[in-house]
Amino acid sequence: MSLFTKKPIEVLLAQASEDGEHTLRRSLGVPSLTLLGIGGVIGGGIFVLTGQQAAINAGPAIVLSFVLAGIVCIFAAMCYAELAAMIPVSGSAYTYTYATLGEFVAWLIAWDLILEYGLAAATVSAGWAGHFNDMLKGFGVGIPAAWSSAPFTFDGNHLVETGSYLNLPAMCIVFLMGVVLISGITHSALVNNLIVSLKVLVVLAVIAFGFAHIRPDLWHPLIPARIEPTAADPLGHYGYRGILTAAGVIFFAYIGFEAVSTAAQEAKNPQKTMPIAILLSLGICTVLYLLMSLVITGIMPYSQLNNEAPVAIALGAIPGLAWLRQAVNIAVAIGLASTILSLLYGQSRIFYSMSRDGLLPPMFGRVNPKTRTPVWGTVITSFCAGIVGGLFPISVLGELVSMGTLLAFGLICAGVMYLRISQPDLPRSFKTPFVWVTAPLGIGGCIFLISGLPGPTWLRLFIWMAIGMVVYFGYAYWHSRAREKLTVPAE
Repeated sequence: MSLFTKKPIEVLLAQASEDGEHTLRRSLGVPSLTLLGIGGVIGGGIFVLTGQQAAINAGPAIVLSFVLAGIVCIFAAMCYAELAAMIPVSGSAYTYTYATLGEFVAWLIAWDLILEYGLAAATVSAGWAGHFNDMLKGFGVGIPAAWSSAPFTFDGNHLVETGSYLNLPAMCIVFLMGVVLISGITHSALVNNLIVSLKVLVVLAVIAFGFAHIRPDLWHPLIPARIEPTAADPLGHYGYRGILTAAGVIFFAYIGFEAVSTAAQEAKNPQKTMPIAILLSLGICTVLYLLMSLVITGIMPYSQLNNEAPVAIALGAIPGLAWLRQAVNIAVAIGLASTILSLLYGQSRIFYSMSRDGLLPPMFGRVNPKTRTPVWGTVITSFCAGIVGGLFPISVLGELVSMGTLLAFGLICAGVMYLRISQPDLPRSFKTPFVWVTAPLGIGGCIFLISGLPGPTWLRLFIWMAIGMVVYFGYAYWHSRAREKLTVPAE
């Protein structure tokens, strides 16, 4: 059979209607799904990368980077909403691609999604560790730098040893969120809803109190002059190119709304709830990102924001807001945990779907009869993300995650157009508005943002994809249930 064998939509819909102790439990409504998306979006991007990318690439124009990334996300989100409502099963972009572009492309995007979700969880854990340590210092204690920061950093060309041993807090928070997920989706959703509500309140507090202390002169010039690449600074920054580069790097901050689509098989009435939750979570988070960008660059010079906890440190530099610094650290230490939970959730559900299709060993698809959660998929995801978060800096991880996210979003837009042509009569409870304009703009926007990412990111992606080819032709190709003409779930 062809490498591009497609999984019939009818088979996917049959899987969506399955029930029993070896399937996922449908228990999530619009509020929980929306908060799952917000929990994934409001995380390392708003509390860490907002300041870091302003300092490194865009200056005060970081707000324009978020506008650019948000526009591309809106196009992709409308395409996601159509597919999530039409094919309400776990797996997100992987499942949708399997149904539209075939198994080989689905494998590529699934391997890419491991970068997107697994490394995103590691990225956020690195940001969490910075705020957690800053919080401990506020109480007069702290974890030695050797055990609270990555042993490697990146100088633009290579990884450089820092003298640290391990980012232990980053590893611990990932492992803890993995335990929460294994306990069951209902418990996980409750924990997530409480944490996200607290996190959004803190973001609103920072925005509200920060606006009163904004110095408009810090926004000038909005777009700092371009600094061309040099031996010491091989990538260069600022100028319009800096805006594009920052938009590509921060793009991973928006992937939380995609985590909603991975929950399709655990959503109540997914044909209606999924589109609402996807678009609502993205809309809320985009507004918060723009406001936070204005505040953070308006209360501290952008050149001073390249640190592990830029929001907290910027607040601490203002006498009238020093009290808010510790409150932010406490809330962020709690709040970023929900982002990690959302990302681990998404990755484990993708593994679950791939195992059902035979592309991964059956252990990834086994569901605990009591908690109705894929235990081994969650354990393996948490372990790998924790190790990566403990070893590598947030800057390198963020670039790789953004590359993976942009590739996935572009393929989703292409998949929507393909299904409109190949199966125009399929029931669609939600249709992407102006699809022949929206989907191409989504694809073009993703390509445009990818072009702004640093060159070394491409090399790392090619190496990762080469490893994926070995795994596919060494295991997945020979165990594919579609190739064996089997459509029953893995046992």
